[in-house]
Amino acid sequence: MSKRKLTRQQRWRIEKIQAERAARADKQTERESQALEAGEYGHEQPGRVIAHFGRSLDIRGNDDDALHRCHLRANLDSLVTGDRVIWRQATDGSGVVVARDARDNVLERPDPRGQLKPVAANIDQILIVFAVEPAPFANLIDRYLVAAEATGITPVLVLNKTDLLPEGGGELGRLLERYRALGYQVVRATTRGATGLDALHAQLTGRTSVFVGQSGVGKSSLIDRLLPDEALRIGALSEESRKGTHTTTTARLYTLPAGGELIDSPGIREFGLGHLDETRITDGFIEFRDYLGRCRFRDCRHRNEPGCALLDAVDREAISAERFASYRRILDGLDDR
Repeated sequence: MSKRKLTRQQRWRIEKIQAERAARADKQTERESQALEAGEYGHEQPGRVIAHFGRSLDIRGNDDDALHRCHLRANLDSLVTGDRVIWRQATDGSGVVVARDARDNVLERPDPRGQLKPVAANIDQILIVFAVEPAPFANLIDRYLVAAEATGITPVLVLNKTDLLPEGGGELGRLLERYRALGYQVVRATTRGATGLDALHAQLTGRTSVFVGQSGVGKSSLIDRLLPDEALRIGALSEESRKGTHTTTTARLYTLPAGGELIDSPGIREFGLGHLDETRITDGFIEFRDYLGRCRFRDCRHRNEPGCALLDAVDREAISAERFASYRRILDGLDDR
């Protein structure tokens, strides 16, 4: 889709708004510098970004559990939930962030324009939540896994609403076992029943985790049970479309009672892979890795080429035909861009 051409007046208005914002930021920076020099802020101290709202952030200091609304200095790069920072507190309890510590990692996802947007930082694991209802699709799960593998952050599959599973698990149970056989951690959960969240509690304890998944799979409902003291808005599942409604508008970090931290990210129906090329998507299928580089032709694209190690592995059932078909669908989507 071609970009809409702006009129001269529209360009002028945009430039004017940007200039006004830059001027306000410069004034804010000048006021903060003067206040810092005048000793109106306390000593530097470490903290963690709990949530961010434009150039304002909620910071939790390392010495207490209180949240402090802080400004972000204009000379700092954008911060995301989970960032470790250095901040200084004013006498009124507010503060200013003066530096960002190095990140262990950062989770990014494409925005509607295809540009990568950071979501959260310093994460130990990505929990990919799907549910018995709305019915999950293996290809969508594979897309999440490829995106997670590309970040270098450990993915964990969480099946929610297991109370709706048919006896024996059915097709979805077999799908879970396929992923478990590949080495992925699989956790079953339900908000109904006294022991429905035991396995999820164990997986979360002592780690910083982020939830991703389609709307309607119950991410906010899970967090509501995991954090009973937090007031969360729970989106009702549409009876007509069986698709969820978006409820979370900004990523937020929660501290778990038993230890560990959980980041709830905005609900998304599909995790785009448009920022990844064919090689990175191929690498995202972990069972392919033992066969990559062993094809007869160095430039093999694993389609119909003779001597393709991946196709041979599929024929020998060393690689799941279903997973390989899912891989091909993802690559075909890239070709259609």
